Amino acid sequence: MKVILLQDVKKLGKKGEIVEVSDGYGRNYLLARKLAAPGTTENINDAKQKKAAAAHKAQVASDEAVVLASELKKVELTIPVRIGKEGKVFGAVTGKDISDAAKAQYDLELDKRKVEIKAPIKALGTYEVVIRVHPTITAAIKVHVVEG
Repeated sequence: MKVILLQDVKKLGKKGEIVEVSDGYGRNYLLARKLAAPGTTENINDAKQKKAAAAHKAQVASDEAVVLASELKKVELTIPVRIGKEGKVFGAVTGKDISDAAKAQYDLELDKRKVEIKAPIKALGTYEVVIRVHPTITAAIKVHVVEG
């Protein structure tokens, strides 16, 4: 019996997959618990269309991420920080500071959680910071920390 999974089922498959199961398991367990829909031609065609639409949407998001990553390579942010008597920065430059500076200087919306700083920025200078644009695509920007 063919069924279309409506939820992830352990050791069987993920949501949206079309799987072949025994008649008893499909009828008495999967269909009874609303974990799957019967594998009629109409349901199978709907599932294939949804899968194709999801793949297209993922491709579009990936393409947009590539464009944004290429734009981010040109970005150089300048972040003014307060300095103590011995030249030490008060606190550290965080992802929020970097995202705020990108918004103010380039009108770019960066999520502070997607800013990856390798080590805390606690001194003046130029640093390279990685931005996760997409789960598989990253971009590096230059951040200039200056006295201000």
